[in-house]
Amino acid sequence: MDTRELLKIDLNLLISLQVLLEERNVSRAAERLFITQPAMSKTLSRLRGVFDDPLFTRSSHGMQPTPRALQLAQQLETVLQDIQQLVTARSFNPDTYRGEITIALSEYIGIGVLPQLMARLQFMAPGLTLRSITRVERQLDQLAAGSLDFAIHIRHRGYTDDFIYHSLGSNPPVILVREAHPLSGQAMTWEEISQYPIIRLYISDLEELEIFHSEANFGRLRNDHSAGSFETSHLLTALEVLRNTDFLMPGPPFVLRNPTVGYKIQALPFPEEVSYQVEYMLVRHRRTEKSPVHNWLWEQILEVITDLSKRMS
Repeated sequence: MDTRELLKIDLNLLISLQVLLEERNVSRAAERLFITQPAMSKTLSRLRGVFDDPLFTRSSHGMQPTPRALQLAQQLETVLQDIQQLVTARSFNPDTYRGEITIALSEYIGIGVLPQLMARLQFMAPGLTLRSITRVERQLDQLAAGSLDFAIHIRHRGYTDDFIYHSLGSNPPVILVREAHPLSGQAMTWEEISQYPIIRLYISDLEELEIFHSEANFGRLRNDHSAGSFETSHLLTALEVLRNTDFLMPGPPFVLRNPTVGYKIQALPFPEEVSYQVEYMLVRHRRTEKSPVHNWLWEQILEVITDLSKRMS
């Protein structure tokens, strides 16, 4: 867009022209705009210069618009209404909203949250497109840049004032294994755990997570395990490997709430000396703080997770 011509226009001049077209009288137009008649006459002179046209001529019947003024009248009211809508806060109606929102969350969280959330959105906001991404690094940077709208992830070490965040609760981690695994039915020790290979499921921003730095055992299990490993970013692949081998996989207990996901898999507690919790957070950047659709969807996500938490308790 070439803005050079627009820079020459004072929006107040267009408002004055609209009033003159409606009143066809300088005095009455001045009264409506709360200015003096000389000031209104000066404004009309400026308008004539901008459009290079007299715009109005005097006659025995008052001020008569020129053909150029009548042409402007056909467009001006619509233009001013569009500007008014542009600067006026519009109410949000989820039923008629059309747009896309992007959320980053791991697959094991998505399996629990997204079916219920999408069922709700299908009913309440059928035109909203929710795009979920499971493998995203530097999530806080991407929230700030606008590449992401929301993230649900394990708590990071620190959030600046640029972010809005809400704790979704915490769970003690468990060790997922197949049914009838050799470790089933016994209190495990770290020595016994180290004898079996481990599945390392992708976790975004791993080194930024609070738990990675505050709990030595978490890092020990992921990085210092010597019995072999399998790394993947696909939860369903990891679970199939788990069902058919003696691999171990640390993870959240709520994964097994889904009967399809939890088929022939069991959760074993960590050794007794492990007492830490994994906390999950819903996060967004303050750039969306005044956005009606983001505020509405934030509440929908929280309601879905609250409902899921009640079912699990």
